[in-house]
Amino acid sequence: MKRVFIIHGWEGYPEENWFPWLKKELEAEGFEVFVPQMPDADNPRIERWIPKISEIVGIADENTYFVGHSMGCQAIVRYLETLPEGIKIGGVIFVAGFFKRLTGLGEEPDFEAVEKEWMVTPLDLEKVKNHLNESVAIFSDDDPYVPLDNQDDFRDKLGSKIIIQHKMNHFSSNWGLTELPVVLDELLKMVK
Repeated sequence: MKRVFIIHGWEGYPEENWFPWLKKELEAEGFEVFVPQMPDADNPRIERWIPKISEIVGIADENTYFVGHSMGCQAIVRYLETLPEGIKIGGVIFVAGFFKRLTGLGEEPDFEAVEKEWMVTPLDLEKVKNHLNESVAIFSDDDPYVPLDNQDDFRDKLGSKIIIQHKMNHFSSNWGLTELPVVLDELLKMVK
């Protein structure tokens, strides 16, 4: 059975944004869908998030797919980096992912510490690419947190197909977004 793991972002939770809608749509297509609550989402740390993904996924294979939002994209990539050589997954849809920089977070010390950890901890994107059959990275041209120059590493180092959406902000229910058909469409194309 094809499995999809939807990984929320910083300060996120499974019932927010377009996750419930996507889960329902994918289940109607016959997927087994998991939307875990990531540990301490207000203070996301690599050493807690990556083992959590590993625990919920179990054995990853070509029937394993991921959808990440914001920090969830980083978490998925860092999880993939830990997989043994020769393991390939079906694919990933990255929504508002980043490797380069974030903007508009404010100056709170806690935010700076979290951001710094995820941005400066080394990451071997070539190794990650070897675990991917396919990936798509979706960005918004008015995202206040994830500037469009973040697309470069997804395109150039992971080989992701890039999709730029217009006026979708940070793809969040904070801005009234509860469905995101482009994610469903791209995921269904991946599994055909």
